Amino acid sequence: MQPFPEDEAYGAYDPEPVERFWRALLQVHRVFTGFRARFIGKVSPVHFFWGAFDLAVTRFSGRTAPKHPGGIPNCADWVAEEAYSHEVSSAGFWPGAGLGEAAFYAYAYPEPDDFRKYAVGPEAAYYHEALGEFILPYEAVRMADEPDTVLLEFLQRTYEAAADLAKWDRHGLERR
Repeated sequence: MQPFPEDEAYGAYDPEPVERFWRALLQVHRVFTGFRARFIGKVSPVHFFWGAFDLAVTRFSGRTAPKHPGGIPNCADWVAEEAYSHEVSSAGFWPGAGLGEAAFYAYAYPEPDDFRKYAVGPEAAYYHEALGEFILPYEAVRMADEPDTVLLEFLQRTYEAAADLAKWDRHGLERR
């Protein structure tokens, strides 16, 4: 592997798909920010992970979590232990890596009993056993008559799955 200034193997740049991705990120950021604002407990900013190239937002219950077992690809175990030191409900958007299509995801750590069986919406959402996360294909949101409503339903229902099953203090954590 060469230092970045000397790496000429990947020099192609097609502005059209880059601009489409940027525009998608702007819309997702807007909806995630609205979802984030509904929570008065500790919540991360909407943030972009360069390593996985995903946009994410995480809500915290305020309670400590069991030590994370680690084993996340390309992530030192101590990083996972620190990142998941407290219970979380997290959601994000991937441009397609790993699934073959762009998708929204949501997970809880630790995952409460029956989380994967929880009835979430919208209809296109499903639990991906191998990933251990709920998935909503980007196309289901993009093609919807009301994309914001579809995405917010996914975010809210997956959060409710985590918060209800883990018995979070929703009254103390949510804006009424």
